[in-house]
Amino acid sequence: MADERVREPHHVQSLARGLRVITAFGPESPALTLSEVARRTGITRAAARRFLLTLADLGYVRTNGRLFELTPRVLDLGYAYLSSRPLPGIAEPHLEWLVHETGESSSMSVLDGQDIVYVARVPTSRIMTVAINVGTRFPAYATSMGRVLLAGLDDDELDGYLAEVGLARLTEQTVATVQDLRARLDEVRQQGYAMVDQELEPGLRAIAAPVRNKRGRVVAAVNVSSHVSRITKEKARRQFLPPLLKAAGEIEADLRRS
Repeated sequence: MADERVREPHHVQSLARGLRVITAFGPESPALTLSEVARRTGITRAAARRFLLTLADLGYVRTNGRLFELTPRVLDLGYAYLSSRPLPGIAEPHLEWLVHETGESSSMSVLDGQDIVYVARVPTSRIMTVAINVGTRFPAYATSMGRVLLAGLDDDELDGYLAEVGLARLTEQTVATVQDLRARLDEVRQQGYAMVDQELEPGLRAIAAPVRNKRGRVVAAVNVSSHVSRITKEKARRQFLPPLLKAAGEIEADLRRS
């Protein structure tokens, strides 16, 4: 469906549509026909064809004449972000230390709209049905890192998020109401960390802590994630929280020095 929101005078519609074409592709749809791209983006077949062929000319898309798919050159767009931000590079050695201390996977994410986006990750064993890599997105409300990032918003920003969020029930444990979500975020603000138990995926338990910049604003979150069969919630707090908070604090210190 096309986006009908009122745009500012500076808005370049063709650029927005071109980016929409790129983001039409994903893990469940790595190759698409022209009709599928048009349907997913809400633009006409003729416009979708022009955008796809232009992206092919630039090396971002390839086609066999019927199906279109992204090329590895698209990674340059994400690398431009990662290389311009010191945070992922600063965080990685601390995530590696955290994995060594806990024996579990650790990640860093930032908030982008209503989602978290992974910007650094050090995995151990795979505990989710979907592979997690840098660039993976999940709804913020159902994740430990998302809860930390949402709790770090100021009141007006949080009110705006809660007014728009749609709470899909990803598991039987997923938070079901905005009122309940707000209460959990208030708890995160008070205790300084978030634990989410099987709300994103059955069996997944994760605990996260905030990373603040020089001005004290939460700019990222770091987590440790495990399978429920390996550790109880109380044991996770006892064993994971101290090294997690230490790693987050050391990332903050390095960020201040950068």
